[in-house]
Amino acid sequence: MPHVSAFGARLYFEETGKGYPIVFVHEFGSDLREWESQVRHFSGAYRCIAYNARGYPPSDVPNDVNLYGWELAVNDIDAVMRGLAIERAHVVGLSMGGYAALQFGLKYPEKVSAIVAAGTGSGSAPFQREGWLREMSELARGFVERGMDAMSNEMAHNPTRIQLKAKNLGRWHDFVDHLRQHSAHGMSSTMTRFQILRPSLYDFQEPFSKMRIPVLLAVGDEDAPCLETNLMLKATIPEAGLWICPNTGHLINLEEPAAFNDQVEDFLKSVERGHWRRGFPNNASTTPARVSSADESDP
Repeated sequence: MPHVSAFGARLYFEETGKGYPIVFVHEFGSDLREWESQVRHFSGAYRCIAYNARGYPPSDVPNDVNLYGWELAVNDIDAVMRGLAIERAHVVGLSMGGYAALQFGLKYPEKVSAIVAAGTGSGSAPFQREGWLREMSELARGFVERGMDAMSNEMAHNPTRIQLKAKNLGRWHDFVDHLRQHSAHGMSSTMTRFQILRPSLYDFQEPFSKMRIPVLLAVGDEDAPCLETNLMLKATIPEAGLWICPNTGHLINLEEPAAFNDQVEDFLKSVERGHWRRGFPNNASTTPARVSSADESDP
């Protein structure tokens, strides 16, 4: 099995296609298998890399809880890129992965040509913060005390995930089966060290206001914990656009894969052609950087 080395863990990855690279970063309840529709769609024109985060087999599941956390997750994106000799890439993340992708853009702006942050921002809005932290603490204990069978069923029936069951029962069953296969220790440690300890995205408004990376924010209109934060990010990040998908919950890429792929493809093509405009009021006075999809070494 192919792995790259990161600090304290080896990360399993899969690579499909040729061209300019796209790195896919999964959410808390998923793994790289939930990017299948996106990899199939984009691998005809791009080099698609999807990997499992630390704690998600067949990536390593460190016993030491100190080897988990949002800052390590950000550096893990860099580790994957370095391990595959990728100097610059588009980065597509969902939820936990979207948080890491945005933070990666702040820390390594020279390595990112475009960011898609989908379903990102749960627990960031000030009015959510206390209740969200309490709920996440209960979930972290549940993985160890109740096991993955019980927790996967509970998570899959969450009010922001149940939409997938109504739209595509087979895909929902696949999601539950994959979730059931995850490591209880890895999930609990990720929840404890990443989800609970990560700062609110509102804490980064000043650096986000200086970010000069094209960003597509994508959120379902029934993903209530993420809506307000995405409006804040849209208002804050100068080159951000916001797509709100109707009648859709948290698993936006699984619920509406065709619409998601179309939006992401249009965004990436616009960036690559130099047509992704900067937000008002500065769009008339600046020119977006161009990225070639034919040459992955293009700056």
